[in-house]
Amino acid sequence: MKPDKPLYVYILASKSYGTLYIGQTNDLARRMYEHKNGLVEGFTKKYNVKMLVYYETYDNPSQGFARERQMKEWKRDWKLRRIIETNPEWKDLSEELL
Repeated sequence: MKPDKPLYVYILASKSYGTLYIGQTNDLARRMYEHKNGLVEGFTKKYNVKMLVYYETYDNPSQGFARERQMKEWKRDWKLRRIIETNPEWKDLSEELL
């Protein structure tokens, strides 16, 4: 059975080459609204990490959860390389969602 909503694994940045955060959600537009408006207490609010620079979509939630755990283990250089490969200009991809 396929879930109604996909699971998104995403990377936020404070700025180009800045502080990074990896998270997951089943509603990326809502989650980005929360991050952008400081509605999420914790790391992203404290360090002003609001720019969506990368995301992946998974129809199978268990695959998405596994991918998030895997990406959190990555070295910073690997995360930067993934962002640069797909978003070399460090555009805020949330502008397409909101």
